[in-house]
Amino acid sequence: MNAQAQQAQVEVLNRLYTMKLEQIEQANQQGNNLRSMVLEAEAEAISNALKLAK
Repeated sequence: MNAQAQQAQVEVLNRLYTMKLEQIEQANQQGNNLRSMVLEAEAEAISNALKLAK
């Protein structure tokens, strides 16, 4: 993967991660524990992908 494509992938993953953190916050405020756990697992997967992409 060239540097430009890699940078684009990192930017997309960063946006996804930020949105996922916002969703986790909303789920916590609503007291939806199951949804929060699922979102946290998704955020972890995105975080792992970010580490690999950098």
